Amino acid sequence: MPTPRPVLAIHGGAGTIRREAMTPEKEAQYHAGLRDALSAGYAVLARGGQALDAVVEAVKSLEDNPLFNAGRGAVFNAAGGQEMDAAVMDGRDRRAGAVAGIFGPRHPVLAARAVMERSDHVLLAGAGAQQFCREIGLEHRGPEWFRTDQRWQALQDELERRRSGAADDGDEARRHGTVGAVALDAKGHLAAATSTGGMTAKAVGRVGDSPVFGSGTWADDRTCAVSATGHGELFIRYAVAHEIDARMRWGRQSLAEAAEAIVAEIAPVGGSGGLIAVDGLGNVALPFNSSGMYRGIADAEGLRTGIYAGPLVGAGPDSRRHGT
Repeated sequence: MPTPRPVLAIHGGAGTIRREAMTPEKEAQYHAGLRDALSAGYAVLARGGQALDAVVEAVKSLEDNPLFNAGRGAVFNAAGGQEMDAAVMDGRDRRAGAVAGIFGPRHPVLAARAVMERSDHVLLAGAGAQQFCREIGLEHRGPEWFRTDQRWQALQDELERRRSGAADDGDEARRHGTVGAVALDAKGHLAAATSTGGMTAKAVGRVGDSPVFGSGTWADDRTCAVSATGHGELFIRYAVAHEIDARMRWGRQSLAEAAEAIVAEIAPVGGSGGLIAVDGLGNVALPFNSSGMYRGIADAEGLRTGIYAGPLVGAGPDSRRHGT
């Protein structure tokens, strides 16, 4: 067996700003945020660290960046609150941990990892998850840390649209938004992590696909690691992440074949979004059926990022070979 080539892939959500509304300044900020997360995660792999540590570091960086819908940049629910979900999964043994409907921990991804490593459970939600996070001493921040004017205005706009009875304009930047990372380390192990604030004006208590293993998050060394972003209800109904695993294991499909096929199949039924995935050979797939997906790859060849359709930009050769 060849020595695994460490690689990290990330996404900052399929809910991108429409191309016609994107300014050069804002676009540069998104690329910089993606590069920061890639650098944080790949530094772990470059020193021989574990895939699990790499994906957590990458997601922590995205959670601290208010441009992305997770942690500090989380959207507001219909009642004006913020409820965050996160998950981590270790491909070595399918260990997994997730939280749903939490508010306060600076890094929801660390709460998910703590559920995996410091409890007997896989998923904790609501008040119980909040108590667990405080008992183990996770860093907390107040409402002012998480509130951004952009997300608050998005809530007001959506509530007004509903009051007025206007048609849904299908704005993906309002409807979607998640961050995630997948990695392969030098020992051949895979891991995935996903974190989200959900959908703008979502019902209180709504949980999407991010903390649902097999839907928005998955990792198994035998096949692949996956982190999804998009219309969570459809990703749950179609078990998107595990579908890729199953098609690879039982259908003998390649990572690219399996990932691209399921993303295309859910589009006609309203499954707008995309995903990032990596297999045990270091192949990466980044398919999406939405207008764009904030995404990037880091490996020995450098860092490459993208927002809309087309090759990633940055160091290294043409990244279209990575399934962009």
